Amino acid sequence: MKPLRIVFFGTPDFAVASLQKLVNSGMHVVAVVTAPDKPAGRGMQIMESPVKRFANSHNLPILQPANLKNPDFIEELRSYNADIQVVIAFRMLPEIVWNMPPLGTINLHASLLPQYRGAAPINWAIINGEKITGVTTFKLKHEVDTGDILLQKEISIEETDDAGTLHDKLMTEGANLMLETIQNIQNGTFNIIPQSAYEGIRQAPKIHTEDCIIDWNMSGIEIVNRIRGLSPYPGAMTRINSKLFKFYKAEFIPQTVTEYPIGKILLRNNSIYVVCKNGYINILSLQMEGKKRMQTDEFLRGHQQFIP
Repeated sequence: MKPLRIVFFGTPDFAVASLQKLVNSGMHVVAVVTAPDKPAGRGMQIMESPVKRFANSHNLPILQPANLKNPDFIEELRSYNADIQVVIAFRMLPEIVWNMPPLGTINLHASLLPQYRGAAPINWAIINGEKITGVTTFKLKHEVDTGDILLQKEISIEETDDAGTLHDKLMTEGANLMLETIQNIQNGTFNIIPQSAYEGIRQAPKIHTEDCIIDWNMSGIEIVNRIRGLSPYPGAMTRINSKLFKFYKAEFIPQTVTEYPIGKILLRNNSIYVVCKNGYINILSLQMEGKKRMQTDEFLRGHQQFIP
């Protein structure tokens, strides 16, 4: 059977795993579309995307359009005569792009659709205390993350997972699922499952600053889940003596607390505890503005004066 001609769209590391899986498995990736180079870091040096670096190392043609509707880009994209397009962790595509190849465009999403449609499914699954998540491949259509499902794979969320570790698990499983999806399409052995329309769907919108502010009036489990769901980026935040702190790892100690108000910070046994409505939050890893991330005991050895 003639191999499918694939154009791959993606930018961050999450997308690289799938691109690498396709290339290493002998799939015919004819071009890669990724974000334009941009300045980053303290020196504001021009940086290439992880997907571009991988594509360069494998001599794949690279397109970096600033405008996805630009006629020159559309013409160049069409010249690759793709049978199918794969898009992972890329910006929204206009219909003239996603509807171009005869077999359409396949997306990988880091949730079990229709749950957690949106930009931050990994973060919100942990914040909301989910025990199971997964990855889904589906065909793009007009409404975001609503296209027909091709394959899904469930993954457990462990109590020790944060957004970083779960990202890596889903990245690996997603790459395997995307390869299986393309193989099924190439072999004509795939099924299409319309997404269910039912109440109770949880959304996964982009994380904003207000989502990162810790509300100490929440339950201990909710606070720890928010810290986990925002670690390592962008970080759950609070202010102590006008200094901004980010907390990256914590544990909940359930206990009835009557002698201290909610939000009270206590230093005990070289540890930082914060009172919540049903116990204490033991802060295990944190960062004060202007400082690096540290374990709590390390932080207290040099910066205890910043904690009341």
